[in-house]
Amino acid sequence: MRMKLALVAASTLCASMSVMAAEPVQPIYAATIEDRDKVELGKMLFFDPRLSQSGFISCNSCHNLSMGGSDNLPTSIGHDWQLGPINSPTVLNSKFNIAQFWDGRAATLQEQAGGPIANPGEMAFTHQLALSTLETIPGYVKMFEKVYGDEVITIDEVTDAIAVFEETLVTPGAPFDRSLMGDENAISMQAKAGYELFKTVGCTACHNGQALGGSSFQKMGLVKPYETDSEVAGRSAVTGNEIDRFSFKVPTLRNIELTYPYFHDGAVWDLGEAVNIMGEIQLGRTFKPEETDQIVAFLTTLTGQQPTFDLPILPPSSAKTPKPQP
Repeated sequence: MRMKLALVAASTLCASMSVMAAEPVQPIYAATIEDRDKVELGKMLFFDPRLSQSGFISCNSCHNLSMGGSDNLPTSIGHDWQLGPINSPTVLNSKFNIAQFWDGRAATLQEQAGGPIANPGEMAFTHQLALSTLETIPGYVKMFEKVYGDEVITIDEVTDAIAVFEETLVTPGAPFDRSLMGDENAISMQAKAGYELFKTVGCTACHNGQALGGSSFQKMGLVKPYETDSEVAGRSAVTGNEIDRFSFKVPTLRNIELTYPYFHDGAVWDLGEAVNIMGEIQLGRTFKPEETDQIVAFLTTLTGQQPTFDLPILPPSSAKTPKPQP
């Protein structure tokens, strides 16, 4: 009897895996942590505002882990209340991205982590000043020596630690993932209809894989131009090719109900409106109200378990630590 039950379970598992493999979307699984000390160090750095000139802005300021990994602003606010040029993408599930930033100018999370620190419109520091600050904080010197084996702190170590922490910020357990794994009651009939429509009309051509996005660059406005006041050039600013103008990294749809406002310019606050705009400018399709509602119902099933952990207790500054310059 036990052998028979085991065979049935194995058969069910294989059938479920076969169904998942045939879908354009795959589930997200919990992160595997290999170096807890490095993750903890990266978490501290992610939350530490002393990596900014003002002593006020941290990575978490624009990628708030209490708000879906973004800041819920059209464009982020940086040093001296400067308004950034582009919407802050979520840091959640960013490990699945083909590249980082909307224009893909950073190839890895580690490369991305160093950008805001030295950007005069964001954290407004320099890498050398950031290192000089960390070197005056005994608690950090001790942690870097423990993790990297040397008291001398380098910017590569700083960005590596932040990136390793960010790689843990995945959101498994979404209702849709449970549905993919065979739980027929995980999502509503309306959401199921929305997913089928999502596939049928062609949304999965760009929004696929584990993150439902992040794996390609696409022109914003394939069928119909997208009207915006934003002057951001997109991918062409990196490649120098005019053909890449207004091409952006396809954003993840994971946790999309949490990461409003939408698009690179943060111009749209309502998820249904965003769906309708994308239908028109990317697919040349006008959705009926019930179709919009179905797709939105599907999209809300993509909200997974948000990262939870104890907030880091940051090591205190010393008398040598530079004073903040708000």
